[in-house]
Amino acid sequence: MGVTSDRVEYVCRYGGNGTTTSGVNVSIAAEVTMEIHSVCLPPKESTFQKLKHRLSEIFFPDDPLYRFKDQTWCKKLVLGLQFLFPILQWGSHYDLNLFKSDVVSGLTIASLAIPQGSSRHVAVGPVSIASLVMGTMLSEKVSPVQHPTLYLKLAFTATFFAGLFQASLGFLRLGLVIDFLSKATLVGFMAGAAIIVSLQQLKGLLGIVHFTTKMQLIPVLTSVFHHTKEWSWETIVMGFSFLLLLLTTRHISMKKPKLFWISAAAPLTSVILSTLLVFLIKSKVHGISIIGHLQKGLNPTSTNMLYFNGQYLALAIKTGIVTGILSLTEGIAVGRTFASLKNYQVDGNKEMMAIGLMNMASSCTSCYVTTGSFSRSAVNYNAGAQTAVSNIVLAGTVLVTLLFLMPLFYYTPNVILVAIIITAVIGLIDYKAAYKLWKVDKLDFLACICSFFGVLFISVPLGLGIAVGVSVVKILLHVTRPNTLVLGNIPATQIYQSLNRYKEASRVPSFLILAIESPIYFANSTYLQERLLRWVQEEEERIKANHESTLKCIIIDMTSVTAIDTSGIDMVCELKKMLEKRSLVLVLVNPVGSVMEKMHRSNFLGTNSLFLTVGEAVADISASWKPQP
Repeated sequence: MGVTSDRVEYVCRYGGNGTTTSGVNVSIAAEVTMEIHSVCLPPKESTFQKLKHRLSEIFFPDDPLYRFKDQTWCKKLVLGLQFLFPILQWGSHYDLNLFKSDVVSGLTIASLAIPQGSSRHVAVGPVSIASLVMGTMLSEKVSPVQHPTLYLKLAFTATFFAGLFQASLGFLRLGLVIDFLSKATLVGFMAGAAIIVSLQQLKGLLGIVHFTTKMQLIPVLTSVFHHTKEWSWETIVMGFSFLLLLLTTRHISMKKPKLFWISAAAPLTSVILSTLLVFLIKSKVHGISIIGHLQKGLNPTSTNMLYFNGQYLALAIKTGIVTGILSLTEGIAVGRTFASLKNYQVDGNKEMMAIGLMNMASSCTSCYVTTGSFSRSAVNYNAGAQTAVSNIVLAGTVLVTLLFLMPLFYYTPNVILVAIIITAVIGLIDYKAAYKLWKVDKLDFLACICSFFGVLFISVPLGLGIAVGVSVVKILLHVTRPNTLVLGNIPATQIYQSLNRYKEASRVPSFLILAIESPIYFANSTYLQERLLRWVQEEEERIKANHESTLKCIIIDMTSVTAIDTSGIDMVCELKKMLEKRSLVLVLVNPVGSVMEKMHRSNFLGTNSLFLTVGEAVADISASWKPQP
């Protein structure tokens, strides 16, 4: 009916089970009275209005300013302060019961943090992935043993650039960059990283003194077996004993979540027990390496150690961006996961700004890149944390330890810290998620495997880059090779669905009803034209083989075509001309507003070329074929 406002009522009769018009095996003949509806153009908007709407959908999908609408200036000021400082929002409702819960959870996660605060082997902060990536990328160029000062400078500088990158993404509301790190990519990356970092700990677990600085699988294993003479049986016995203990407590807590405190307290308990044990047998056993003297007090300022010029500046920037993306991805995922459990929303861009500013400040106080941790957040949640006060309790506990308790860790064996690290990173190997990827989406599984083996055998950044590349190729495949399908009528209804999915669906004589399930762009327009013409050719061959009624009309359901560009419009116009030369009519059904508007501007629309539903198109066109009385 085109885009006119006319409404037509008529009676049409056709076979409903895909049979021929000759009446052979016709099981359904329905008489339908149907009202034909016009396909309307969207409300008229100026170019500026369209651009404004599009940009708001891209950068402000959550509409962060909605709470300020229709408010007084005083109320807007209060809401603005609450937006910048969330403590002002929940602080007014804070009470003693909440404080008790936060104290318990804060002390619980402190038991996880204190053992890492004294470790010389955890290169970066509390997050395993960021630690591994930063340590790997920097160690490939600068040795932390031969050039410790330069190594620290690069680590602090990388942390600064990580924070700057994160804060910039949040301020510019470009969180969509993080979306290119798919879940499949991260599953493979974390598994490969976990294996690499575990293998690196074999140096401390076996008591090896000389060890490779490389991070790939083969060099690490080669180094392990080339230095068998350096293996220390005392270190091996103690290391594997505590590793077994830590893994057992982790298994118990996983099987019975109510006993979470067992695995939460296990690291600190292991540190205390191993320290006491080494202290008692120090005169008899000399093969166990200990931490030794640890300086008390807070971290000194490191502003003067930021490295903003020189040959390694590019390395620091690259390391900062990679670790920034990874830590940001984990931090946002952690926040959203636990927000869903507590039924509240997390502002991803605000989180990015907060994490970024935190890391920029951290780089000036001798700290490495950090973010929200899955393991600690889970412990915090299970321990009953109600607000961010639990993190204040955590910080206070660690502060007291740094100021007064550091000498107590003099006899702490390095191997216990190795056991804690291995136990932590083993949890990053999610084989169940990998198996699910294999069952659900083979391309996602391919991205996972590429990430996994890339990290193991090439390098951490290149492995991640390969996986992201596979994910991008997957997106391009979906865009350039979209799905098309043939629709049929569900008997006794006006519903049209895929003939392949619904066996009861039947073809409509003289019609070929197709559906396109993607936008039509320059990247896929040629493919779509070729594929649609192939559907027409296959349908004509099928009709000829079965001696059915001649094909007269091609209907394309545009419901899933969310956008179209000029190349797509040209393709549709050319397809229409090609079909007209073969005495076939092309009809489009239910184009969305933006598609409808562009096609209208291109003067493509003609009489009887657009319908609101497939059923109306079939009914109207069938009626027009009837001989007039």
